[in-house]
Amino acid sequence: MELPLLNEFSMILTTSIQIMLAPSDTEYIDQLISTIGDICILGQEGQLMNDLARFSEKQEAEIERLCNNNHQNFVQSVNHLLSVRKGTVDLTQEILKLNEAIQSSTERLVKEKKALVNSREIRENIDEATRALKSCLEVLGLANRVGDLLREKKRYAALRALEELQNVRLREVTQFEIAEIIQKSVPSMKTMVKEAVMTDLNAWLYKVRENSMLLGQVAFYHTDKRRHRQEERVQGISNLRWLKINSALELALDEREEFDILDNEDITVDFTPLFECLHMHEAMGERDEFRVTYANVRRQQKDLLFSNPHTVADENVSCISRLLEDICGFAIIEKSTLKKTSGFRSPVDVDDLWDSMCKKAIIMITQQVENITKAETLLKIKNVLALFIQAMDVGVLLSVLLLSANLQQTWEYSVKPLDEFLLGLFDKYSECLKKNFIGEFKKVAMSDDYTPMAVENRPKYDDIMKSVWYSPDKDPESIQFPTVMPFSRIYPLCCRFIRDLLEKYYFYADEYFQNQGAIDRELQKSLDELLCEQVCSTLEEHLGSQYLGQIVQILINLEHFEHACRELEYLLAESCSTSETGAVTLKATERFRSGKKTAGERIFELVNSKIDDLIGTAEYDWMATKDQNQPSEYLQQTTLFLRNNMSSTLLNLPREIQGFVYFGALGHVASSILGLPLSEDISQINKISVHNLDMDVKYLQEFVDSLNEPMLPSVFDELRQTIDLLKSDNSDEFYNISTKMKKYANVDLINGAVLLEKLLAGEAVSTKKGFAGRFRS
Repeated sequence: MELPLLNEFSMILTTSIQIMLAPSDTEYIDQLISTIGDICILGQEGQLMNDLARFSEKQEAEIERLCNNNHQNFVQSVNHLLSVRKGTVDLTQEILKLNEAIQSSTERLVKEKKALVNSREIRENIDEATRALKSCLEVLGLANRVGDLLREKKRYAALRALEELQNVRLREVTQFEIAEIIQKSVPSMKTMVKEAVMTDLNAWLYKVRENSMLLGQVAFYHTDKRRHRQEERVQGISNLRWLKINSALELALDEREEFDILDNEDITVDFTPLFECLHMHEAMGERDEFRVTYANVRRQQKDLLFSNPHTVADENVSCISRLLEDICGFAIIEKSTLKKTSGFRSPVDVDDLWDSMCKKAIIMITQQVENITKAETLLKIKNVLALFIQAMDVGVLLSVLLLSANLQQTWEYSVKPLDEFLLGLFDKYSECLKKNFIGEFKKVAMSDDYTPMAVENRPKYDDIMKSVWYSPDKDPESIQFPTVMPFSRIYPLCCRFIRDLLEKYYFYADEYFQNQGAIDRELQKSLDELLCEQVCSTLEEHLGSQYLGQIVQILINLEHFEHACRELEYLLAESCSTSETGAVTLKATERFRSGKKTAGERIFELVNSKIDDLIGTAEYDWMATKDQNQPSEYLQQTTLFLRNNMSSTLLNLPREIQGFVYFGALGHVASSILGLPLSEDISQINKISVHNLDMDVKYLQEFVDSLNEPMLPSVFDELRQTIDLLKSDNSDEFYNISTKMKKYANVDLINGAVLLEKLLAGEAVSTKKGFAGRFRS
């Protein structure tokens, strides 16, 4: 313990010396206070006092020594010293007081310092706890903020908050239990975010599904408006009539008509929920899973389009229209999704959906049209399909050529299966038209009396002239009513059916049909089939009638039908598509021409049959003994029959046919009369019978001359020359070639020889009878 005390004393002494050697009072006092404070702290106040006393004594001794040497100075020094001593005593007292004050202050200071140290530790703990609590509260607040953002439908902000919570904030509080709790809840919160965006997406998908039909209706309406605009553009411009909508020129002309199918006054399709959901799944790294899920949902929605039954009732095809509108809206959404998202929807998937919808639609429509018998209903179905195709089909090449993306929406779907279906539907449509034609024609054919059609007034006449292919011989304005048409009722009605058939066939190609050549070919085939197998066959069946007037009327009808076929050939040639140019030939034209020949032959047959009946009544006495004074009764009846029919029944025949009929009938009369003396039953004739026959032939020639037909008299050349030969007194001229060619060129060699033999035999008998008579007399 001595060594520490010694050290302390040395320190105190050193300090005291420093105090005494201080250069100024201020420093002295400062050092003194400091030293006293240190000594008080060390508890060495007594030692300090002793040191100060010894120092004082030492100074006094030094002062006394100095005083002895220098009294005066000493006295002064003593006085000074006394004053210093007095000051020292005062200072000592003050030091003691100060020491007490310092002692008490030091104690308080020590206590306060201890308290300060304790408070600093507590404060540090509090600060640390506050920081930890603040961090935990921030983490908890961020976790709660995720829920608030979800309720505010700020899904992406909620996902970003989750990422910040998981990757940043939780790492700051990993030492606390709350971090583990929140970390476990992060997957469920992510699921909540995913479910929230999927809920919005499902609501959007449901809305899109519900609005597909409306979107399709808007697309159909817009396409129909484009049709009307195009019709107005090409009206009166023949060179542009071939232009249809979706052609390059139509798209260029229609570019000023901007229309957004997805955003208009009728419907607005907002893709924001889809974009948000896609963005969220990309942020969560689940883009591929979402893509597969979305594709499956759209396939399910596609199947729902065909879940409801669709039945065509009578002529109402609204169910098919609704189905196609649904498909149209669905396909537009798919193509729009493909264009508005990058790599989300695969073009192959979209096209597969389209192909699947087209196949199912075709199957459903095919099932519906199987039992349809009305062509009008099929045409309505075709028109709805055409509108659907035009709404969906804009070629890829055309869309590339467009200068502005806003000109038209280009869906670029393949419509080839639909085009093929329209072609098959056309076959069904054609069959219905033919059945309707056959049914209507049979009614007309059964009701026709095959007499010239009477027309009572001008309106009815004009109505007939609009339908028939017929050019009257005189000015229509000069016709007086009532009047009679050359044809019977069957012709104008059938012409009307044909024109209606033509219109209905070409109605099918209106607006849209990619195979115009098929219509041209089918129309020509159908016309040939109907005209040959129905019209011409029906007319030919009636040729078996025994009524000459009916046969004549059928021939006249056939003549007009032949003319109608030629007109149809010209009409079909003009209407043919540009790829199939050239003349059109209907088999029906030749069929009617052939039927006309058959009818002519039937007229010849009936006329000749009547002539045969009349000539069969001829009663010539070939060995007559007296001349007759008038023509034979049978010949008068024959000429009366011919005159009556030529002036009435046969009068309506075409001029060329009239000539053939007249020529044939008169030729048959001539040959029949010539055949009378050539009969095997007649072996002898005389001059008197030849004279009587000559009278009949002259009567017949006079009748023919009255007809004013220059070609008709030639039919009697053989008969006339034969009678002249029999009347001749020099029959040998017939056997002289040169003479025969001059006088009897038309006389058959055999017939002439036979008649001359019969005349020779008859004259021989007459001569013998003359001799016998004279002998008896």
